Amino acid sequence: MSDMHSAQQWKDAVVYQVYPRSFMDSNGDGIGDLNGIISKLDYLQQLGINMLWLSPVYRSPMDDNGYDISDYENIADIFGSMAEMEHLIAEAKARDIGILMDLVVNHTSDEHPWFIDALTSKNSAYRDFYIWRKPAADGGPPNDQRSHFGGSAWTLDKASGEYYLHQFSTRQPDLNWENPDVRAAIHAMMNRWLARGIGGFRMDVIDLIGKDVDQQIMANGKNLHLYLHQMNRATFGPYGSITVGETWSATPEDALLYSAEARQELTMVFQFEHIRLFWDEHHGKWRNKPFDLLRFKAVIDKWQTALAHRGWNSLFWSNHDLPRAVSKFGDDGQYRVESAKMLATALHCLKGTPYIYQGEEIGMTNVRFPRIDDYRDIESLNLYQERVAEGVSHEEMMRGIHANGRDNARTPMQWDSSQHAGFTTSLPWIDVNPNYKQINVAAALDDPNSVFYHYQKLVALRKQQPLLVHGDFRQIFNSHPQVFAWLRTSGDQTLVVINNFTREPLTLDVPDNLQSLQGHCLISNYAPREQLDARLQLQPYESFALLIGSL
Repeated sequence: MSDMHSAQQWKDAVVYQVYPRSFMDSNGDGIGDLNGIISKLDYLQQLGINMLWLSPVYRSPMDDNGYDISDYENIADIFGSMAEMEHLIAEAKARDIGILMDLVVNHTSDEHPWFIDALTSKNSAYRDFYIWRKPAADGGPPNDQRSHFGGSAWTLDKASGEYYLHQFSTRQPDLNWENPDVRAAIHAMMNRWLARGIGGFRMDVIDLIGKDVDQQIMANGKNLHLYLHQMNRATFGPYGSITVGETWSATPEDALLYSAEARQELTMVFQFEHIRLFWDEHHGKWRNKPFDLLRFKAVIDKWQTALAHRGWNSLFWSNHDLPRAVSKFGDDGQYRVESAKMLATALHCLKGTPYIYQGEEIGMTNVRFPRIDDYRDIESLNLYQERVAEGVSHEEMMRGIHANGRDNARTPMQWDSSQHAGFTTSLPWIDVNPNYKQINVAAALDDPNSVFYHYQKLVALRKQQPLLVHGDFRQIFNSHPQVFAWLRTSGDQTLVVINNFTREPLTLDVPDNLQSLQGHCLISNYAPREQLDARLQLQPYESFALLIGSL
């Protein structure tokens, strides 16, 4: 890792997430791989990013697409070899791109040697690496804890007569972080990765490792922050590495505990409050609520304000578990390009570290496969079976999957208009989105007004404008139901950022203190605006950032 990202220097970084299975296939087996990623590093360098978050490539039976690890220190055959991984680290570093490894330490695969050994006997040295409980009085599970993938979170090991805990698939047994030997083994493994030259870790469901099983407290358990502080001191802290924790449970107060520098835990966390706003209270993400900009703005404002001076925000609209940004928050039809650019400007002009999910930079959209059999995601398939058996209609479940299913983000990267979008020369592991002939990297690179070049410009602006990295945030037009706007201020500089989040043209009355201010338009998705008139006529999804002197 170059010195550029040590200490505070990582704050101007932009992270690009690669979902390896769907990024680029180099050997024609229909599955993306490490050599495929290496072949596209020049493209990522052209975009300008300097951190690459790699979803898991460790050895795995792929019950949950690699989030079930059977060997932390080997690479899954479908992705390549450890030699190719080291080649990727070196080639990325040569382009000043650091690698964030996706680390899954809440659980392992049931094929991990630790778990296989734990099954042999209650006296196994690895038995206590996992979480076991005796059956309830009726012989059933110890309690009513549910798995996130449906069904009980407990599975019976018939040989020993005890149940083991798994918060996800039955094939993903939870590790027992109360055991110091587990912590030591994980720390040693992390240090071996850091010694290979990676830039840090993205930590899967890290808020679950401090669980208090018998109290059924799964997230934010009493020892969580102790474990993270120990991990920091024992592993990435001395390296100055970037770490981001996936914390579905986090509040702004929690985020300060995780990310305030003095606490020596993580660099930042992913929080999902802005995502969950539009999930149904009872059916979760499988039944959508309509988008409400006022609620959305309030949540972003809350996080920007709470973490303004201590802690740090992660900025993202989508990832491998979420719908495509332009389909969720924009318009993936008539105004796809305009709304994709608007969303990009909005995200990259907030305070925090922006994350670009693969394909977001060309405006890739959700997919609407007609049949459940076209889908591959274990979560969607399990819950479809469970809910349909309970009487939910096929049509309603498909609506939910079309809106929020994880495979929306997992269809192959659209490189060009050739068969299978240039992703593979054979049948891909999951079908390509049918719109690939119109939406692809080759077309984007040929079009100077494409979504790609808008992202490229935003990434470059972060390096050129310290205000974008360090400036304070203050929302304006707070109560406007269609416009999300704010000021970023630093010293005698002010950046005015205005985004129309709707497909309707509108007139915006500008307050007196902002009227007639002139400046330099850093970025826009329609004609550049060099001043703020008393009344602004905003086009559908219009968005711009105007740099002016002090107010």
